[in-house]
Amino acid sequence: MQVYGPSHLHGPQPISAPHTARGGQAPQSVGFQAGGDEIQISDTARLVELAGQLPDIRQDRVSQIRQQIASGAYETDEKINLALERLLDEIG
Repeated sequence: MQVYGPSHLHGPQPISAPHTARGGQAPQSVGFQAGGDEIQISDTARLVELAGQLPDIRQDRVSQIRQQIASGAYETDEKINLALERLLDEIG
């Protein structure tokens, strides 16, 4: 490999203002035109918005389940069998 010096470097460049107008007329500005844009919100987006407005905890349901647990009525044979079936389906 041979190096022939800084031949690809440029010398000093003059400083000039960028974007200087050179004759002709100044560009005319375009005014605001109402009614050009439109937005459509899908039913799915509306549903997501409604779901976001729901409370994080359904306090009435929590209270109901707590009462069932306290009274011993929450764990029934049907619920336990259903939970076991779902667990076995998921594993197997």
